[in-house]
Amino acid sequence: MPFQEAPRPPMTDALAARCARAVHVITPEGEVLSGGRASLYALDRVGWRRLAAVCARPPLRWLVEAGYWLVARSRGLLSRLVG
Repeated sequence: MPFQEAPRPPMTDALAARCARAVHVITPEGEVLSGGRASLYALDRVGWRRLAAVCARPPLRWLVEAGYWLVARSRGLLSRLVG
């Protein structure tokens, strides 16, 4: 769900500020994942378990995080190029 529509709680002001910068997932166990780790968790949950498991191991995990960071910081430019 969009973080702007998330119920409070569990959404807090601090978490909302972090969600504005990166995707976040709160697992059923209550763990908060962000950025590349959240993306890998979502990938696993939608059925891409093997790919998520491989990408979650170092050094691929670091590449996923770096790639997520680059895309997240370039959203404006990417949306103009694609849209």
